[in-house]
Amino acid sequence: MKESEILQRLRDRIGIEQLNEMQETVNRRSQEGGDIVLLSPTGTGKTVAYLMPVLKALKGDNGTVQCAIIAPSRELVQQIDGVARAIATGLKITCCYGGHNMADEKNSLSATPAIIISTPGRLLDHINRGNVDVATVRLLVLDEFDKSLELGFHDEMSKIVKRMPRLARRILTSATMIAEMPDFLRLNRPVELNFLDQKQLLDLRLKVWQVASPSKDKLETLLQLLNNIAGERTIVFANYRESVERICDFLLSHNVPVGMYHGGLEQIDREKAVALFNNGSCRILVTTDLAARGLDIDDVQNIVHYHLPTSAEVYTHRNGRTARVDATGNVYVITGPEEKLPDYIRIDEERQLDDSATTATTAPDMASLYFNAGKKEKISRGDIVGFLLKNSNLSASEIGVIDLHDHYAIVAIAASKANAVLQQIATLKIKNKRLKITLIK
Repeated sequence: MKESEILQRLRDRIGIEQLNEMQETVNRRSQEGGDIVLLSPTGTGKTVAYLMPVLKALKGDNGTVQCAIIAPSRELVQQIDGVARAIATGLKITCCYGGHNMADEKNSLSATPAIIISTPGRLLDHINRGNVDVATVRLLVLDEFDKSLELGFHDEMSKIVKRMPRLARRILTSATMIAEMPDFLRLNRPVELNFLDQKQLLDLRLKVWQVASPSKDKLETLLQLLNNIAGERTIVFANYRESVERICDFLLSHNVPVGMYHGGLEQIDREKAVALFNNGSCRILVTTDLAARGLDIDDVQNIVHYHLPTSAEVYTHRNGRTARVDATGNVYVITGPEEKLPDYIRIDEERQLDDSATTATTAPDMASLYFNAGKKEKISRGDIVGFLLKNSNLSASEIGVIDLHDHYAIVAIAASKANAVLQQIATLKIKNKRLKITLIK
């Protein structure tokens, strides 16, 4: 692809009018050849930074896998896939990760993609099964490489790289310094592009508030805080799955609409939680640190540390969910009576809460419909929009984000019309298919 074409698609489809300094540097330096190690904080746009040289280097669909992008989590793989598909033209892209239907992935790989985006374990599984040949790969991207090593994917990545004898370029990204590069990478004239000092700029865009809880159990304080900042997109971080579930149960019992996200949930439930948070059907997401990296979530105004983070790195990644690119954000740290703040948390001001506020119970403006068919059933976003406009009293402006997956779709619509719309369309066919359409509670 030509650079001008990529930039145009970034404007039209992603909303990026101009590359930031880090993206410009990667784009310029990539023209000089050699491997690249990109160090840059969470939320600075690393995906776009490495996709530009990738897309410029590929030769269209030629029946071989030309590029492999490996990321440590299914959420990050899905995010990369979404950005790549938005800006790539004339290229087949296949996305693979654990929890995804293996048969669907095998069928998708039968028509060899130019780019494969995958978690390490799933890609190695496909290689071992003979579903994909990576011997033709010339460009390898290891995104969030530090996290892959931290999660124990060293051996899987080593085995994958050994299957790539024609590898000509490697691009590694990390949000932290990497003490030592593993030997299996065989880096060629690597250049390190270090933008980690941008964390200082991020800190300037964040305001950190301390919220004192009078009791060790912080649930009542959290509820009061959410009542004081309701209407704004907020992520609440807790350290344990059980805590996330307990927080959600408590908030729901107080009529606060809230989403739940952690590694113990089924993949579809995790995807639903993120979709509802992104499309405005739910303004509060309670999660473990699984959501601190990799998720494609924008416009988050507030981060709440219900539990103190376990390390400075975790604190940084949590906060990186807000104040992304050039935006500003608020960080709230709830502390119990005997809790001491670690040195890496800098407090700007104490937040005094208004006990009379009750705004967290306000219903969102959007609601979400669930369609039990998706891309594999040949259903497109255009099909869904046309179906809704023809068969309901929705206007185009009352249809929001459409998340289209392999076998289902989540569609945001105006909450004020949700029940009426469901009655109007529940028994109708779309593209001669009778689907199960439900309202996600």
